[in-house]
Amino acid sequence: MTRFQIKTTFQTKTTGIKQDDFADMVAEKVERALAHYDEAINGPTMVSVGKIAGSIASAVTQLSPKHQRAIDAIHADLPGLAQKFVRALAAEAARRGEAGTAGAKNLSSALLAGADTPLPLPHSDNLESMLIEDWAGRVAGSTYLEENLRIARSTLHRWQRRGDVIALRKGGRKHVFPLAQFVDGRPVAGISDVLELIGNPRLAWLWLSRPAAQLDGRIPIDLMRQDQAEEVVEAARAFAPG
Repeated sequence: MTRFQIKTTFQTKTTGIKQDDFADMVAEKVERALAHYDEAINGPTMVSVGKIAGSIASAVTQLSPKHQRAIDAIHADLPGLAQKFVRALAAEAARRGEAGTAGAKNLSSALLAGADTPLPLPHSDNLESMLIEDWAGRVAGSTYLEENLRIARSTLHRWQRRGDVIALRKGGRKHVFPLAQFVDGRPVAGISDVLELIGNPRLAWLWLSRPAAQLDGRIPIDLMRQDQAEEVVEAARAFAPG
């Protein structure tokens, strides 16, 4: 049964549109926007993002005016809160996948517990057998980077040889590059230091992209994108094996 076949009797307070119809409308617009502006995103993820956006928009319309005004008052904090929510959602989905059941844990309790709790990282040997798409976030090859970020292949390969970017081997000789390590078409400062300290590119990126105990649950790559590379490098030194 698709999302278009399940309708509730609730209606928005201003337009009279059924809540599920409203959520579907928002989801469709978000999916179209992603398809137009983000060629790297895969189909299932695009549908999931649309569903999340539609569900949130629908839920907000059901809040009381008092609570809607309260949200308006923290407008500047909304991006950070949204990131925390999405990380909690992803962490809970991963836990459910590992448990082999979708009903093993109540999602709301996981969200209330927060997404900043660092999770144990798998051994580097186990990482080699895991699909990159399952843990690395958005990645792309040299063609995408050249066409969309204007990074020439020769420049990318030079960065790769010097260890200025994290390249993840996919298949035989092909490499893909996590997109979050780039800002304005260049790798963020500190990548080479972290890679040198941790050694294994997969383990380095896994540590960079997850809440880190060494940083009080903050995500290293987020800090590096905010020009806080020095703090991240020191944390990587504490994390590095040996």
